[in-house]
Amino acid sequence: MKILITGATGFLGTPLVERLLSGGHQVTRIVRSTKHPGILWDPDNRKIDAHRLEGYDAVIHLAGESIQGRWTAAKKQEILSSRTDNTKFLVEVLSHLKHKPKIFVSASAIGYYGDRQDEQLSEEALLGRGFLADVVKQWEAASKSLEKEGMRVSWIRTGLVLHPSGGALGKLLLPFKLGLGGPVGNGKQWWSWIERGDLLRVYEFALTNEAVHGPIDAVAPNPVTNKEFVKTLGKVLSRPAIVPLPAIAVKLILGEMGKELLLYSQHVKAKKLEELHFSFNHTELSPALKHLLWK
Repeated sequence: MKILITGATGFLGTPLVERLLSGGHQVTRIVRSTKHPGILWDPDNRKIDAHRLEGYDAVIHLAGESIQGRWTAAKKQEILSSRTDNTKFLVEVLSHLKHKPKIFVSASAIGYYGDRQDEQLSEEALLGRGFLADVVKQWEAASKSLEKEGMRVSWIRTGLVLHPSGGALGKLLLPFKLGLGGPVGNGKQWWSWIERGDLLRVYEFALTNEAVHGPIDAVAPNPVTNKEFVKTLGKVLSRPAIVPLPAIAVKLILGEMGKELLLYSQHVKAKKLEELHFSFNHTELSPALKHLLWK
């Protein structure tokens, strides 16, 4: 399969490109800088060499501003526009190709559901409230028109991605190794997680399985509460996990970003993936963390 991919040099894109290449696919990166091989694009100024996108089978769209960092007004606008405006530009370019791809797989997030306490969620759940919920709604809507172009479109609503090289787990490792880890807020909020290797396999599954379309929740079958997550991480690292981070401190230090990423509760089940018999390599948190951290 000939595949175009944006966001190819990031936390997810880099290993995904490697996996696809090792699987025999032909992969071309869409990049912002000549530091990396691929097709240059400048979505802010709506520039790309469109004819070089002709004749590909699929597009994987991962590009977007990091949601890490304090959410100032400017940061929030960049998070939104890097997902909506850039996606709209890419969709417009793809729509005008003579030989269009048949598959469009886009990154998305379970932030769509907002703060839902103990409610069990799946792709059928209604839109929640909050900044990320609004971002995801617009992000997914930006590529929906490709369905009218005859493309199979799917949005991979990703949970907490586990890998020591980055993401939430990468940031948690140092305080835990120093014995400063512990529950966040009351610890009752649900953290729906997925091991990064499994997430790569979800993207590959979305490319090759014709039944995959629309929103797809990419989370392991067994989500845990924050209290269980930090307790398990502490055990795997042989460190205590008793130093709490009160909700008020999260809000004061990290603001709205901390509130939505750390305190919101999302008990998500990968209903569609399970119905399609996708097989997770890591279904339980403890073995997943041991796999990642005991290498």
